[in-house]
Amino acid sequence: MTLSLTDWLQQSRLVVVSVDKARGYVRVKGHADACSDLACAEQTVVVTEDGMGPDLDALNPGDIIRVEGAADRPDRIVVVRRVWDELTSPEF
Repeated sequence: MTLSLTDWLQQSRLVVVSVDKARGYVRVKGHADACSDLACAEQTVVVTEDGMGPDLDALNPGDIIRVEGAADRPDRIVVVRRVWDELTSPEF
């Protein structure tokens, strides 16, 4: 069965629950509300609207992200929507 674009977007996006910068772990919640941990290496790049860098400081709990590379050891973490953008959405 093929997913619609909307279904694919919902299933490929994750919500940041917490960030452990010292250990290099990001806890995320997926579409099914199940949490998992991403083990980030020194090579993991975080891409935001301000550019890209290797620092997990760019991530905030509540940010919506997309992961590129292995599901548990990402090469790139792309911030799709910031938590503060979500909170100021006209949907509220």
